[in-house]
Amino acid sequence: MAMTVADLDLHGVSDALARRDVTSVQATEEYLGRIERHDRVLRSYITVMADQALARAKAADAESERGRRRGPLHGVPIALKDLIAVAGVRMTSGSELFADHVPTRDAFVTRRLHDAGAVILGKLAMHEWAFGRPATEGSFPTGRNPWDVRRAPAGSSSGSAVAAAAGLCAGALGSDTGGSIRGPASMTGLVGHKPTYGLVSRSGVLAMCWSLDHVGPMTRGVWDSAALLQAIAGADPEDTSTRGARVQDYLSGLEAGARGLRLGLLRRFYVDYPKLDDEVRAAALQAFDVLAAEGATLRDVDAPSLEVSMAAWAPFLAETYEYHAENLRTRPDGYRESLRPRVYMGALFTGADYLRAQRLRERFRREVEALFESVDLLVFPGQMTPAVRFEDFPMTGLAPVSLRFTAPWNLLGLPAVTVPCGFTRGGLPVSIQIVGRAFDDATVLRLARAYERVTDWHARRPDPAGWRL
Repeated sequence: MAMTVADLDLHGVSDALARRDVTSVQATEEYLGRIERHDRVLRSYITVMADQALARAKAADAESERGRRRGPLHGVPIALKDLIAVAGVRMTSGSELFADHVPTRDAFVTRRLHDAGAVILGKLAMHEWAFGRPATEGSFPTGRNPWDVRRAPAGSSSGSAVAAAAGLCAGALGSDTGGSIRGPASMTGLVGHKPTYGLVSRSGVLAMCWSLDHVGPMTRGVWDSAALLQAIAGADPEDTSTRGARVQDYLSGLEAGARGLRLGLLRRFYVDYPKLDDEVRAAALQAFDVLAAEGATLRDVDAPSLEVSMAAWAPFLAETYEYHAENLRTRPDGYRESLRPRVYMGALFTGADYLRAQRLRERFRREVEALFESVDLLVFPGQMTPAVRFEDFPMTGLAPVSLRFTAPWNLLGLPAVTVPCGFTRGGLPVSIQIVGRAFDDATVLRLARAYERVTDWHARRPDPAGWRL
């Protein structure tokens, strides 16, 4: 069978457009057709912006004809999690409360993508308010995993993961407060990059927890994520957290390899965790051996405060409650039953709890900064388990135990990326995770690419023949 645009990663689409092997209109039409054929099962899109996308694709082609190409995203069709504003297009956050909400201004990252020449195909499904549970029914289903449609893609950037993995866009943006980029990326065989806190603006992005929220790429390859990050990173006067943004060249050093990089393996807290799936553990350890063979050095390291990191993360959900308090008071039925009590839990944390969490966070930060005096990057398995069936997903509690693999790194705001490292015997993707120093996203991506280029896990694609219920 001949390869189509939808089989390519973003890099491949970008190259095909640059060579004029395909036009942006042709690529956009192919993705729109694929959405039409498959998304009735996969349910990755909330809103498809067909007319707007085709208009931007035509404009991109016209610029190309005049010899102007804005960069690697020029004419490339991508999609956005439905908490990122696109002017004139509804933005729901997966919630009945916002079912008819239409922003009048683009988010900062949307403007950056438009400036880069990208074509936005639509707005992607997500867990309700980025904190809900997976849903297969109702107005806002959260998407089905293209590797096994009976399984959840994790959340909350579920639609972003499904669309990118299934070839319903060339790449996507998601958001991450406790793991909502890296978790779904791990479950669907993608690269998921949570940039350094303050590197990418959240203005025009609906909040879950302002001091932990990040926006970042979800793609089929490391180059793809680097190209998207290059477009969206930078200071924004409307988001004060970005005042100190230090943007690097994320593409030029990608092929520098692993040689000379010092890796700290967080073995005690992650690899030796009793609930870690055996196949995930085995694949991750094999991946670390590959990195060692590529010239990286590995040694076991530890940060004792990881043990209390989840206790420090949870009180920040008081920010989530504060954001929703008025709607919970006046329109409680606008929230799903599975979400409402979880948001109310945020009201139970006191000011003293919040201050203690800040102190714990600072202790944890000092420990990790000390580790980075002797290592360049931290590595460990990407998630606790492969994707689970919808009926097996835990529907109670404030946060699933699997968040221990992701949420601590939101507390510190450090760059973290998951990259595919294998498949289970049942054909489900698994990953490793790489964490770096603040604003050193380039080195995080460099190591991810060093692993990716000597393996082929990222090149595997889910079979559309299995997208049936």
